[in-house]
Amino acid sequence: INPEASEKRLVAVGRFSTVILMVFSAALALLMQNAMQIFDMLLLFGAGTGLIFILRWFWWRINAWTEISAMFASGILSILLKATPLGDFFFSTDTGIFPDWGEIPFVMIITTIIWLTATFATQPESKDVLRSFYKKIQPGGPGWSKVVDEAKIDNVEVDLGEKWSVPSGILAMLLGVVLIYTIMFATGHWIYGHTTSALILTGIAIVSGFSLIKAWGRMKDDIL
Repeated sequence: INPEASEKRLVAVGRFSTVILMVFSAALALLMQNAMQIFDMLLLFGAGTGLIFILRWFWWRINAWTEISAMFASGILSILLKATPLGDFFFSTDTGIFPDWGEIPFVMIITTIIWLTATFATQPESKDVLRSFYKKIQPGGPGWSKVVDEAKIDNVEVDLGEKWSVPSGILAMLLGVVLIYTIMFATGHWIYGHTTSALILTGIAIVSGFSLIKAWGRMKDDIL
């Protein structure tokens, strides 16, 4: 990565990367037998990288190499398990060494080991970057106490005294997920005439939607 690269060079690298991704995607598509394989692959990829996208709000030590290593590890494992015979060899209902439900925990564990190794093997972000991020986002929590304490020692003000809103944000996120999926499934059950299931899902959607509005209101009161 060259922070001093010219705009022309950045555009050239972007175009080259796009071509590489197109070729790779086309080659990968040839290995797929149906759309479900692609969905399963994306599910495994998300299982390996999801923790990183959440943990970076809680822990100052997460850096760019953490995310890069997690995406590479999760991507490679997903392809190997879903686009090659290794998937059936290790995880198959009938002939696999392990049960098929073990794929997601396997990808999560291996990916976590890899990104933790990459994290501690590389330098953390600079103090200026960490302090700028904290002052702008105010993530709070014990995982950022080291950054706040060191900033205080250097007489740098980063903590604006705002309440820690991340737990409330996660609650709002989960409620939003429940709301969206229950609406989707409720719609399907209404269409197919499954009245009982549709009523239950609709009720859950209403409750989760109301709870989301309340949680969002509390978050705005705490932040603004």
